[in-house]
Amino acid sequence: MRDLTIGQAARLAGVTPKALRHYDRIGLLAPAMVDPSTGYRFFRAEQVDRARLIRRLRELELPLEEIRRLLALTPDPAAFSAALGEHRRRIEARLTRLQRILHTIDHLVDPDATDPDWSAMADTVTATGTDVPHRQLAAALFNATWQLMEKEDRTPDEDALMVHRAHASLYHWLQVGRPENAARGEWQVSRVYTVLRRGEPALYHARRVLDICQRHGIGDWDLAFAYEALARAHAVAGDRVEARRWLEQARLASADIAEDDNRDLLLGDLETIPL
Repeated sequence: MRDLTIGQAARLAGVTPKALRHYDRIGLLAPAMVDPSTGYRFFRAEQVDRARLIRRLRELELPLEEIRRLLALTPDPAAFSAALGEHRRRIEARLTRLQRILHTIDHLVDPDATDPDWSAMADTVTATGTDVPHRQLAAALFNATWQLMEKEDRTPDEDALMVHRAHASLYHWLQVGRPENAARGEWQVSRVYTVLRRGEPALYHARRVLDICQRHGIGDWDLAFAYEALARAHAVAGDRVEARRWLEQARLASADIAEDDNRDLLLGDLETIPL
């Protein structure tokens, strides 16, 4: 098959000729041949696939330097998948942070609305003098866990710290909190494990959320988020059938959430479950 002109290659790859020229200039995708007299670039058919891959990676908001690193890994599918997994973790952290920002904006726009921020929801117990240290530590650790979940460039040590903070927060809530606080603490622990792609402990704590809600007759958004936790944990564990079943349960439960902002928080969260 004859070489393709830059226009033909661009159309087949779904990019612009300008993009292909730029990729050539930065050494990301050199043409198969450049006419020495005209300077016209020509591409082989197999290079179209590489240009398509670059386009798809750009759509994932990967910077060009990161794409260069990924392209070097394409001969090793495992390494390529691991690198994409790192990017997914950064996007997930960014999404967590943006969700909090959106909810804060909503609360500022409507000061009378119930604040749907999980960190605010955690801090809902009335403490006696002896309970204050537990209460303060529980809330502080809950919020500190969120801060690490929102960090895009967490180190392995910070991943471990995130787990320890979530468990410590749950411990302190169990000393002084109501069943709702225990359910929310278990929910956060499950979420942390899904962020780290650890299905088994994520499932264990998600089941704990639902068990607490059922034993204590807790409904509204707490119950809906118990279903969300189970859907997300099953998705991370690789069981898409169960994940979809609990996802549907969560959507049905959203109809019973009293506050519109809490319902919106749930429905937005459901959209991030990796199915």
